[in-house]
Parts: sequence; C-alpha cells; structure tokens
Amino acid sequence: MLTVSELTALLRGVVEQCFPHVWVAGEVSNLTRAASGHLYFTLKDADAQLRTVMWRSAAQRLRFEVHDGLAVVANGPIEVYPPRGQYQLIAERLTPQGMGTLELALRQLQQKLAAEGLFAPERKRPLPMFPRQIALVTSPQGAAVRDIIQVLARRWRQADVLVIPVAVQGEGAAEQIAQALHDVGRLPRVDVVICGRGGGSLEDLWAFNTEVVARAIAACAVPVVSAVGHEIDVTIADLVADRRALTPSEAAELVVPDQAELRGGLEQLRRRMRSALRRRVEAARWQLDGLASRRCFTRPLDRLHELATATDELADKLQRGIRQRLDAERAGLAALAGRLEALSPLHVLSRGYSVTYRVADGSLVRDAAVLQPGDRLTTRFARGEAVSLVERVHTPPNPADRAPAHGRE
Repeated sequence: MLTVSELTALLRGVVEQCFPHVWVAGEVSNLTRAASGHLYFTLKDADAQLRTVMWRSAAQRLRFEVHDGLAVVANGPIEVYPPRGQYQLIAERLTPQGMGTLELALRQLQQKLAAEGLFAPERKRPLPMFPRQIALVTSPQGAAVRDIIQVLARRWRQADVLVIPVAVQGEGAAEQIAQALHDVGRLPRVDVVICGRGGGSLEDLWAFNTEVVARAIAACAVPVVSAVGHEIDVTIADLVADRRALTPSEAAELVVPDQAELRGGLEQLRRRMRSALRRRVEAARWQLDGLASRRCFTRPLDRLHELATATDELADKLQRGIRQRLDAERAGLAALAGRLEALSPLHVLSRGYSVTYRVADGSLVRDAAVLQPGDRLTTRFARGEAVSLVERVHTPPNPADRAPAHGRE
C-alpha cells in the first residue's frame, strides 16, 4: 500500500522522465499575471485542457502580448505539482500560431499606438524649408549615413550635419535610439532629425518597431523623418514619424531643397518679375498718356471759366429773386397797413367822433346811465383831450323796457 505522497512521487518521476520536452498547441484561457511576473494560464482545445506556467525569466523575453483567446504553441517540460496532484506544462517558449512572434508583437503594438492617436495625420509637424542644422540618429559605420551625407552635400551645403551615433540593431539598440532622440531637444539650433538605417530582415529592423522608439519619436522636440530599410519595409517608426522616407537617400532629399533647382526657380521668377514689371510700366505709360490728353489737363482753365460764368448767372438770378421778394413783401405790408388804418379807432376819431373815459377808474363810457353828477371824464378827440365834470345826467328811456300798448291791466 502507497501513501498519496509516495504515489505522487512515482507518477512525477514517470511523467517528467517521459515528457522532458514537448511542443503543445492550444488556445490561451484564464490568463493570470502574478505580481512576481509569472504567467499562469490554461492551454485548451475542443476536448481537453492543460495547466501551464511561464516563469518570469521566460515571460520577460516575450516580444508580444499574451491574452485570452490567443492560439499559441508552447514548448517546455511536463511537471507534476505535488501539493495539488496536478501535472502542468512549464512553458519556456511561446510562439503564436499562424504567424511569427515578431509579426504578432508588431501588430499588437501598432494597434495600441493607433488607438492612442500616435499615427494621426493631424499631429504630424511640417518640415522646415531651409534647415540650418540636421541631426542624424543612425549608425556611423552604416551605408545609410554615407548616403545621407552625400545627398545633403550635393543638394544644400548651407546646412550643418550632426551625427549622433547609435546602434541600430541588437541588444540595447532601441534604448540608444530613444535616448538620442531625447537628447536632440537639448542641442542648439537643430531644426530636423533623420532617424533610420539601411535595409535588413525583420529582426534587424526590430529596434525601430519598439514602443520606446515610437514614443521617443512622438515626444521629440523637432520634426522627425524616419528612413528605415527599403520601400517595402514599413516600421512603427515610419508610422509615428512626421514624414516617412522610402530610403535614407530620400530622407535627405525631403529635409533640404535642391540648391540648383532653387536657383533655377529664382532665375525664372526674376525673369517673370522683369516681364511683369515691363508690362506694368507700359500699361501705366499708356494710361498716363490717355489721362494727359484729356481736356481737363490740356485746357484746365476752361472748367474754371464755366464755373465762374455759372456763378455770375446764379448771383444775378439771386439778386432778381431778392428784389422781387422785397417788392412783394412791401406790397403786402402796405395792404395790411391800409386794413389796420381802416380799423384803427383814431381813424374813426378823424371823422368827428370822440372817446370818453371815466377818470376814477379809466373805464370806457358807453352809456350815460353809468355816470353820476360830479364824475370827472376825459374825452379824447382826433387831436388832443379834454377833461370835463358831469353836472347832470340825462338818459332816454330804453325801448325794450316799454310795455306793449295792448294787454296791460
């Protein structure tokens, strides 16, 4: 009779001896990332499942992101875990099914950075038209740096070229490239950066497919032109950079103008400007001759004479109008004076009538009945006045006060 521990130990020896190294294909599920860096997950297919562990040392070497549902091929030994009485696969290597490890890692990083907007066209910066200093982040021994310098020297000698040497492949290359891009912001007068290398395999170009280089390009203080590999090689650095060049030589052509073409263009502009100015002067001369031939310039006093004559005519017309208006106003005034004279009390007095006032209160006397003997009166004549004293008042009877002849009692 065996104990559980003894039986488990026997099974462990058999299993680990029979399966020291296996390749297992399956789908990742129930993935757990421990704080220690170990990965715990299950490999499964339609009929079975296998518990799998990937220790931190192996997980750190992964170039792609492991997630649930990913179809992979795991490689490693089968071990028995006595505390649970379970067997498990110790995954030392992990390869995605249907594609290479680098291809999957590249696709995952591309999706991640695209979601963050690092590839968006609106964040791309324009390149300076006439750079004064150009920084080259590349290997100083590669053919790319020689091609770039030759093109720059041929096209635009006015720019200074600063080579920042870095490793472009191998261990630590991505970190060196990222640090060089960071240091460019501290250099004075650098207007643009060319970052790249010559062609190679996907593994050779991998430094330019890393997240650290992509973020360094996005954070660079000046515009970055990516020139990695050949035309068919498209890296993450190409997608993040402000401009992508198909080759290092094309990158040099992008960052500087062609001095010969620029001079030719300036010469053409000079000829066009001279022709345009000549046509403008001729047109202005014709216009000036046309203006000079006008009557206002050939006989400038004619207009003044016409205005003077018109002014005199207006003055005569104004004087005639004033005289006619004065005559009409005088006639109207005489008519009004005649009417006033006819209505004036003095005019009535001139015909022998007089006006009498009571001296005591200055009231006009129209009826003798209002007077009393002893009242003093002032009588105004057409010429002069007379003061009189009332001795006797005689008032004739009022006809309205008389009673009718018939009808009295």
